[in-house]
Amino acid sequence: MSESTTTGVTVPLARWVEQLTPEQIPERVRTRAKHLLLDGVACGLVGAQLPWSRVATSAVLDLESTGAATVIGTGATTSGPAAVLLNSTFIQGFELDDFHPLAPLHSTSLILPVLLATAQQLGGVSGATALTAAIAGFEVGPRVGLALHGSEMLSRGWHSGPVFGTHTAAMVAGKLRALAAARLEDSLGMAGTQSAGLMAAQYEAMSKRMQHGFAARNGYYAAGLAAAGYTGIKQVFDRPYGGYLSVFGEGHDPDPAQVIAGLGEGWHTELIMVKSYAAQGGLHGTVQAALELRARHHIDPKSVAHIEIRVGHTVYHHGWWEPARPLTAIGAQMNLGYAAAVALLDGQVLPPQFTPARLDADDVWELLGKVEVKLDENIQNGPVHERFATELAITLTDGTVLAQRIVQPHGGPADPVTDDELVAKYRSLVGPLVSPDRLDAIQRAVLGIDELPDLRELADLLAAPVAGALDNLEQDPHR
Repeated sequence: MSESTTTGVTVPLARWVEQLTPEQIPERVRTRAKHLLLDGVACGLVGAQLPWSRVATSAVLDLESTGAATVIGTGATTSGPAAVLLNSTFIQGFELDDFHPLAPLHSTSLILPVLLATAQQLGGVSGATALTAAIAGFEVGPRVGLALHGSEMLSRGWHSGPVFGTHTAAMVAGKLRALAAARLEDSLGMAGTQSAGLMAAQYEAMSKRMQHGFAARNGYYAAGLAAAGYTGIKQVFDRPYGGYLSVFGEGHDPDPAQVIAGLGEGWHTELIMVKSYAAQGGLHGTVQAALELRARHHIDPKSVAHIEIRVGHTVYHHGWWEPARPLTAIGAQMNLGYAAAVALLDGQVLPPQFTPARLDADDVWELLGKVEVKLDENIQNGPVHERFATELAITLTDGTVLAQRIVQPHGGPADPVTDDELVAKYRSLVGPLVSPDRLDAIQRAVLGIDELPDLRELADLLAAPVAGALDNLEQDPHR
């Protein structure tokens, strides 16, 4: 089937990526993309030396061949695919990274590792080219996800980000390689046939941290294969039999038009949510509501008789099950009840709330036993932008009921984390892990990425080992 006779959305998407230039991207979008990349760098450096990341690094380096691709924050190098896998795993390592609120995926965990490895594999690319490729990735992933009705994939049990994150990674790598539209179409086809991800990984599996890494690696491979002339599925989003949307959307009325909706007009880069708490995005409404009630009413946790949390389908299915003591760190970062309990007790939901001692603390589990989570159809059936709304009601032992409703937590499109807040988050997270000079140099390189003559300069800054983010945490959560 020749490109000239194709119809549908796959070819127009590939052509848009091929033809995207920096001049077509508004300055505000380029600026936001730089700050999102800085957030990804912060999350990756925090994640590089987490206990489960060290297990992953040892295992992957043992399985893979040697190579020159940087494994950030470790001092190690390996093959390009292995570096992509590990660096993505690090960015996803502590649930601090970005996510799209309507089409849930963690974009920088797919984009940044592919940028670095592709630049090193090609022998260098300019920072301006890298920024354009990154924005192509920020734009493609959510559109593919929305064609599958976005968060509905989570409700069905898919890990949505790895399902449509392969296309993000493939377009980043393909754009860096300056592939023509026909080869980008091949990349999309090979990305789609490698898409996967089961959300049951959230309960206890270290592999939940790696599932975006599988997607990033698969997209990286897809573009590399296409660049060599290896062909993939044509019209992968349009095929009625065996196509990406027809299979993943079977019985759920996928909407192919979303794949190319608003290309070059509206920018999903500006909708991506930046996290303020170390928990999955659906928990942020609960955390924010609990923190606001705690601050306003000076709640003594011992006076709490009952905690009711009301959420819609996606948050309920993705964020609630009766927890068993003790939770793993990944399970705690996914669980509405745990998030509410530590927010009320500690006034924060950050790395200290996920140490082994805190995960098995008596005061946490006493409060957690008072949590009831309800599926609220009114939230589910409300406006699309309110699907992540949360209603929290705390009943005290004297009968007083304290209630708070969060429509969109801080970081959502209606109340975005500002660029200045993003810089502050970077410095807060990475400052304890590296020298002041290195901290400043990384920040300058990322925020000035479009002025870098060679993206490998950033890879070099990220390469050396960093301190472990949890190594020196005190067990007292009120530190």
